[in-house]
This record gives sequence, C-alpha cells and structure tokens, in this order.
Amino acid sequence: MRVVGMLSGTSADAIDVALVEIHGQGSRLRPRLENFCMIPFPAAVRREILRVANADQQSSLSVAELSQLNFLLGELFGRAVIQACRRFRVSLDAVGLIGSHGQTVYHQGKPSRFCGRSVASTLQLGEPSLIAERTGIPVVADFRPRDMAAGGQGAPLVPYVDYLLYRHPRHGRVALNLGGIANVTVIPAGAKPEEVYAFDTGPGNMIIDGAIRRLTRERHRFDRNGTLAARGQPDESLLARCLRHPYFRRPPPKSAGREQFGELFLSEFLRAARQRKTADVVRTATELTVRSIAGAFERFVLPRVRIAEVIVSGGGLRNSFLMQRLQESLPGLRFLSADAFAIPAKAKEAFAFAVLAYQTWREIPATLPRATGARHPVVLGKIIPAR
Repeated sequence: MRVVGMLSGTSADAIDVALVEIHGQGSRLRPRLENFCMIPFPAAVRREILRVANADQQSSLSVAELSQLNFLLGELFGRAVIQACRRFRVSLDAVGLIGSHGQTVYHQGKPSRFCGRSVASTLQLGEPSLIAERTGIPVVADFRPRDMAAGGQGAPLVPYVDYLLYRHPRHGRVALNLGGIANVTVIPAGAKPEEVYAFDTGPGNMIIDGAIRRLTRERHRFDRNGTLAARGQPDESLLARCLRHPYFRRPPPKSAGREQFGELFLSEFLRAARQRKTADVVRTATELTVRSIAGAFERFVLPRVRIAEVIVSGGGLRNSFLMQRLQESLPGLRFLSADAFAIPAKAKEAFAFAVLAYQTWREIPATLPRATGARHPVVLGKIIPAR
C-alpha cells in the first residue's frame, strides 16, 4: 500500500507530507520512503494557529474561531495531499490511505482537576472528513486520544517507528528529536518492543525560536546555525532558575508542550533576561535546551541503559552550535544525523504517521506503553472512509 503521512509541527511553519510504500505488517513491517515535501502555510494561517495554540495563556478564544480553524486546516491538509502528489507525479488513485496527525493546539497528557474530576485531554485540528472528501482517499486521524483513554499520555507516538528504524542487536541507541519540544526514544541493544521507553525532555527549539522572533520583532524566526548563540554568554542565574522547573525532575513517562514551555514561559524568560544583550539571551535559551537534554540523559537514560549512539532528527539538527554543545555536554556518546539512515531527518515524523495509519488500517496496535504510560498497547486513531 502507498500511504501519505502528514502533520504540522509545533512551529506551524508548514505541512510535512511523506509518501511511503509499505509491505507486510506487525513485526515484519517494511516501510520505504518514496518522497517528501513541505507545503508552507499562508502567513495569516500560521499566525492564527499560534494564537489559538497560546490562547489559554495569552488571550480569549471563541468556539467559533476554533471551529473555523479546524475546517480551514482540513481544507489545507486536503489540498496539501493533492499538491504533493502532483509534485511526486503520483496519481491520487495510487494512494491507498492518508495518515493525518493534523495540528496540535492543546495537549495535556497529565490529568488535572476540571469540574471536580481528574481530566487529561488533547486537541488536534485539521478536520479529516474534509481531507477524505477532497482527495477520495480514506483517512486515519486523531491518533492521541485512544492511548489517553488507556491511561497513557498520548505522546510521544513516534517511538514505535523509531524502534522499527533504529533497533540494533549489539548497540544501544537513543533517537533524539529536536523539534519545538525535544524528545528521546531509548532503544537498548537487542531490545524487544516492550523494553523501549521514551519521553519529552523539555524545550527543543521552542524557546530559542520564540526569543529570536520577539527580539527581532518577527524579522527572523530562528538562529541560523546557532550563529547568534555562539557569540553570547549564558546567564547562569536565569538558567538555574529555569532548570528548577518541576517538569525536568519528573520521571518518565511524561510529555510536554506549549502548556509548560509556551508563550507564558517565554514571556517570563525574556522578562528576566531584559537587561542582557540579544546574543546572551539566545545563548541562554540554547543552553536551556542543551542542559535539559543532558540532564534527562544523566537522570533517566544512562543509569538504566548502555548507549553508544544518539540519532538526531528535527529542525534543531540544522543548528550546528546546538549540536556542538550537545556533544560537549554528553562526550561519551556518538551523535549521528538521521540523514545517515534510511529516512531523512526532516521527513521522519510525516513518515511515522504514514506507518501508524497503516497499522491502524490493519487493526494492529502501534504504541509502546513504556513510552506513553498506557496500560496496554492500542490501535490508534479514527478512520474516515473515502466515500
């Protein structure tokens, strides 16, 4: 089966679209990436996504706006499939299934009190009925809730695919994804699926990019190659305060997002750093990512598993200064780009949702309970028929 996998990440820059050819099923699954592209969001749509994603912390939001954005994103995701297939020179009729993770605007994997009850919840936008109607292809979407219904945090979900891609009979490995949030999948040498565990370490690019946007008044959106951070000095006092955040000490399984490290955290960070030079602020944000990841390795990975290699994907891989600091902070480990393996780093998450959708279509569980904390593996998502 040919499957299209797609999602939009924390930065909401674009829709990532992967075309994947898949053979077999279960432990004999053999997925192969055929093609990949990114379809940028219009600037106004990106602004609205970020506004909605931060609404609980910054501003009010009407139900009408949420509903409208859900349907608009469904249209854009459907259009992205059509546009990508045209670029790939593949007929829509040749695609058997679409896996759409959509756009996460809220995720609270750990329950809190609401209306007198303990409730965890998640919300991904991009109405899948519109995607199915516009493309004529069945869609699997809304991947997180079933895992949460089984007591999990609904994240991270990509570790199932990390295990398929990176398991090794003799070498322990960690798959490190440097997205807006950084997360790790820990794969012991010769591991069985039930021995793999994963968790979010905390901010990846989120605070770095947010600081750049705010300090340059949106003229720049990221620190290219870490050039600005490399010129600065970290504010050790501010770093120590940030690293006292209770999330970093909490043991896995755990997941994070804008709810912990979004606009409210960024505003407080920038307020505390307002007397510092821009380069110093960006260096401090970069060090927060580096030290929180290194701290997670030292607390929750290296004492438990013998690791030889760290395979890195996500946008942070392109920040050469960030990668240099990670290697300096964890000198006993070998850092490798996911580009050196079967799937290019930038395509891995879209590829993963194609694989997860395929497993759902075959009614096969595709979660790792030690990654999400669920009571048992589950079949993920909801299926929207083509007709």
